[in-house]
Amino acid sequence: MADEDFDFTDKVPPSFDRAGNAASQGLNPGLIVLIVVFGLVLVFLVGNFVLYTYAQKNLPPRKKKPVSKKKMKRERLKQGVSAPGE
Repeated sequence: MADEDFDFTDKVPPSFDRAGNAASQGLNPGLIVLIVVFGLVLVFLVGNFVLYTYAQKNLPPRKKKPVSKKKMKRERLKQGVSAPGE
């Protein structure tokens, strides 16, 4: 065994070769997840903004709920105007 010289100082396994270029390694999986999540949130926010502006321009304003006769009577009494028929 003395004549067999195991010298591995110049050989690095490819899985541990961090000094190699990033193109051969591919993208970091964490970075891919981050980009996908950020893209989905961005699409959601932009979509909401577009729908909101479309609704403001093209949809008619909301109709107010009809006020009940009881509430109208109470409002008139507060203002001092007697309700008709009383």
